[in-house]
Amino acid sequence: MANPITWWEVYGKDGKKLQKFYADLFGWQVDTSNPMNYGMVDTHDSKGIDGGIAESDQGAQVMIYVEVDDIQAYLDKAMQMGGRLVVPATVIPDQLTYAQFADIEGNVIGLIKNEAR
Repeated sequence: MANPITWWEVYGKDGKKLQKFYADLFGWQVDTSNPMNYGMVDTHDSKGIDGGIAESDQGAQVMIYVEVDDIQAYLDKAMQMGGRLVVPATVIPDQLTYAQFADIEGNVIGLIKNEAR
């Protein structure tokens, strides 16, 4: 399948409460052992994809990330089609590159290129 969804994120005003909510609800393992307390979620299921749960000053938001081979090309195409740039291509060294755009209705969608693959 071309361009699969490979990551998701759930944001809220109280990240710790949200992380506990989803861990308790679905039995997910949420690892926050990082400086940003970003909850890395392991769903323990090979049929689904893992994701993250974090705090955001902007409140509730759900984000999906679509894996692409050329982030800038997809950003350019989205802008040509009426989308709006939210986060430019951003490199996390030795891990991935990501970006975000808003579609024509304002939904924010993430793009990801996993450098480890």
